[in-house]
Amino acid sequence: MREDWENAITIPLGAVPAGTGNGMAKSLLDSHGEPCAASNAALFIIRGHKRSLDIATISQGETRFFSMLMLAWGLVADIDIESEKYRWMGSARLDFYALQRIFGLRRYNGSIIFVPASGYESYGEPLDLEKNIIIVDESAKKSVDGVVRDPAYGYQGPLVDIKSLNWRMIDGPFISIWLHNVPWGGEDTKAAPDAEFSDGCLDLIMIKESPKLPLLKLMTELNSGGHVKSPYVSYLKVKAFILQPGPRTDDPTKAGIIDVDGEVLARGRGAYKCEEDTLMRYDRLLIRIDQGLATLFAPN
Repeated sequence: MREDWENAITIPLGAVPAGTGNGMAKSLLDSHGEPCAASNAALFIIRGHKRSLDIATISQGETRFFSMLMLAWGLVADIDIESEKYRWMGSARLDFYALQRIFGLRRYNGSIIFVPASGYESYGEPLDLEKNIIIVDESAKKSVDGVVRDPAYGYQGPLVDIKSLNWRMIDGPFISIWLHNVPWGGEDTKAAPDAEFSDGCLDLIMIKESPKLPLLKLMTELNSGGHVKSPYVSYLKVKAFILQPGPRTDDPTKAGIIDVDGEVLARGRGAYKCEEDTLMRYDRLLIRIDQGLATLFAPN
């Protein structure tokens, strides 16, 4: 099955800015110094130049979701999703609701487990998987009688020998966890200034603790990427990631939202619109990265 996918013909994708965020289109056009405009994006699609893009496979049991832009949990996810109630304000809804969430700041219990890229090994504490956590290698599909079963149809994500990797762990509480695949999360949000399209890594922007005024200041620097220089922000690259989300510190009966590419992947108990169904549970997620799996039309 995997060999069939690796030998399949790749169909390039084109990104044209026509929404609220337009992070992928902005990242592509900005890499060539071009304004983020639909006409510019269409022109580069017509010219036909291409570049590779990493794709993240987010899995929970047998359920999978493929992400090309970002994952957020905590402050950024709350702003992105809960501000939908103010959609009539246009893009200003994000700034308006960010103020509300900063002055009514939430912190979430939980932990993150990750494989740091080269040069970032000092982050977190070493983790002995055998003693601390059991992760089933999802590439091995066996029945109780030991017979290998056919995998589900469709691409299942990269095969990873999980137990051979150098995992590290950071415990919460957290204000915000934000994973990014490309530099821009929106036309005015340079979330991960060092992100590359196809380096086999996701950029992690983490805030564990911050007073409200410095937090407000660093949020105003998102348009330039200056927020990553804040002493309250940890910025690193990871090659694999596990999110173990927990409830709010101020109210254990309420949990948070996991936002992937601008859509709700999971909602915890007591979260905004928690009565609505989601693809995944508010529980442990495993994220693996396929380097250069997708192909995009892009500036030369």
